[in-house]
Amino acid sequence: MKTNKLKERLKKDKQMTMISLRIPEDVVEDLKRIAPLLGFSGYQPLMRAYIGQGLRVDLERLEGSVELTTLIESLRNQGVKDDVIASAMAEAQNF
Repeated sequence: MKTNKLKERLKKDKQMTMISLRIPEDVVEDLKRIAPLLGFSGYQPLMRAYIGQGLRVDLERLEGSVELTTLIESLRNQGVKDDVIASAMAEAQNF
């Protein structure tokens, strides 16, 4: 994730938007039970943490794949053959 985006995400005074979300009662009860055990002031901050965690993982994965796709296309435009690109990608996965 870019440094500027990370700094923005970590700001404490971000504007919040109210939403309505339907969640099964047993899930809400579990969230209420474990939130204080994990150091959260309530279940809503815990939910925001869970959503933020999942979102960061997906953003990192998707943004990384966009950059990789651009790199592969650039290599093809430079005349690098697909078998060389595939071999390099397979090798890079072993690191």
